[in-house]
Amino acid sequence: MSTAQSAGRSAEAAARRAADSPALDRLARIGLACRGVLYALIGVLAIQIAMGSGDREADKGGAITAVADLPFGSVILWVMVVGFAALAIWQASEALFSHHKTLDRVESAARTVVYGLIVFTLLSVLLDGRAASEDQKSQDVTGKLLDLPGGEFIVGAIGLGIIALGVYWIRRGVTKKFREELNTGQMSPQTRSMMDRLGMAGYVARGVIAGLAGILVVQAAITHDPDKAGGIDQALRSFADTPVGPWLLVAVALGLLLFAGYCFGESRWRRT
Repeated sequence: MSTAQSAGRSAEAAARRAADSPALDRLARIGLACRGVLYALIGVLAIQIAMGSGDREADKGGAITAVADLPFGSVILWVMVVGFAALAIWQASEALFSHHKTLDRVESAARTVVYGLIVFTLLSVLLDGRAASEDQKSQDVTGKLLDLPGGEFIVGAIGLGIIALGVYWIRRGVTKKFREELNTGQMSPQTRSMMDRLGMAGYVARGVIAGLAGILVVQAAITHDPDKAGGIDQALRSFADTPVGPWLLVAVALGLLLFAGYCFGESRWRRT
């Protein structure tokens, strides 16, 4: 074995030990609880929009800004930075070193990117005092892609991918596949029943939002109008424009609040 190969294996072994450390496990559980805080705040912001009193975007950036405005908000945000960074490291180790199926490892890689972006947003609020609009970022990226040769097909494919993700989350909730990530054997029957209800409602709500966001991206591709695209906030506001009115948005927002409850339970019962 060459010196380079030996050094590579030693580095990989060290990375595995770090990923399996009790300290990272505890920090990742803090991150899962912080994830619940974000979804709870997005749900609250969405309800405020439905009631006509929301002045912030109902997305992760808006939720983080709301945390910053709380007493000791900066302290909470630094805790969230540590928690989400731990989640990113944990999911990166799952993608690189686990023996899971390829699809599961791809999902872990995607989660690594998402958690990394949340850390970036948290640091932006802490250091610059503001978070960029997720809707605007989505529209900017969509506009750049539409300017490429075959851009409509690229954006359309991305939109279909987001719709597929929404369907996957809905299926995950309806079939209770999320149970595979929980230590259900350590739960009481009452706790298992509660987590089932929270997970089902929460994943379905997330799936519905992702599905609508994907539809908006597809519309942007068809009309060649990047302003049609958007993030969570634009998707949520679109629910208020349906014939059902703001009550559909309230129902989806309540689903996000239930998913927040699932995240808090997951921080205790998650397999890590």
